[in-house]
Amino acid sequence: MFAGLSLIAQGCNTQSSDGQGTAAKSDESPRLTLTDFTDVAAATIDGVVHIKTEMKQLTPMYQSFFGLLIPQGVQEQVYSAFGSGVIISDDGYILTNNHVVQDAERITVTLNDRRQLSAKLIGADPATDLALIKIEASGLTFIPFGNSDEAKIGEPVLAIGNPFNLTSTVTSGIISAKARNVNIIENTRGVESPIESFIQTDAAVNSGNSGGALVNGKAELIGVVTAIASGNGFYTGYSFAIPSNLANKVVGDLKQYGYVQRAYLGVQVTEVTPDIAKETGSKELKGLYITRITPDFSAYNAGIRQGDIIRKLNSTEINSYAELMEEMGRHSPGDKIDVQYERGGKTNTVKVTLLNSQGNTQIIRN
Repeated sequence: MFAGLSLIAQGCNTQSSDGQGTAAKSDESPRLTLTDFTDVAAATIDGVVHIKTEMKQLTPMYQSFFGLLIPQGVQEQVYSAFGSGVIISDDGYILTNNHVVQDAERITVTLNDRRQLSAKLIGADPATDLALIKIEASGLTFIPFGNSDEAKIGEPVLAIGNPFNLTSTVTSGIISAKARNVNIIENTRGVESPIESFIQTDAAVNSGNSGGALVNGKAELIGVVTAIASGNGFYTGYSFAIPSNLANKVVGDLKQYGYVQRAYLGVQVTEVTPDIAKETGSKELKGLYITRITPDFSAYNAGIRQGDIIRKLNSTEINSYAELMEEMGRHSPGDKIDVQYERGGKTNTVKVTLLNSQGNTQIIRN
């Protein structure tokens, strides 16, 4: 069992550095092996940056007068936090965690060649704990998105970030599990449910690694490092990364709309138990049993009903809530997807038009 889980942005005051780079090309990079990480590290290390944020906090001031506390106004305090980010385009777009830049009044990016540049926030998505920032630069080294669906348990990976403000730190490990839901993302907007379907790895990460890169043997980004299994913020064996396929969709929406266009099926589900399988006539303990369905919404409109068992979305098998949320997180309102479901022991497939939280397919802007 995990002793605890920690988001891993770092809050302390230290000096940062600056930098510049070249373009990482996945098709020219060799496969990662368990013994030689040098080529992959060289191709990607300049694509990860150090992020410093500054926030202001107003603190009430009081004066004691004959045992009474008399208000004396407020004092403005500035404090700093640190994390990492991944350059995803040569013109300065940087992907990081929402909790790294949340509430920041000033964002400073330090490249691996020690250049320091101011960054602006393009958009953030608390539900996935992702944010997109931008620096004014060109010709930067960037890490291309890989296909996180193709990542396999046991596959060697590199984690690149800035733990403890130690810039350009590379650690290695393997993928330990996929589609992990560890209930750590808090959605401060309170509108959408958090989407957690992490890639779990044993690559060592610590405070300051938040927003850093998890890369495969082709020097591709397959995850954004977010959390560690720890009660004290220090590495104790496992870390977690947001899959690149989900991050890529969030980035596209933040660039275009400043807000993620999220699609919903309109169902509440639970995993299939032996009792549910017996009750429904299902021969397998697979899929997600629909405990409640929203009338006149996506799944309902396609003929799916409470008591059905969802087996697949398009060609992806769905056996956990995390897998369902990750797959839905890649789609937009108006998308049409194939949903395979079981009813009374028989398998059916229908095409479902996905809707947004307002029950339509219109663009929602921040």
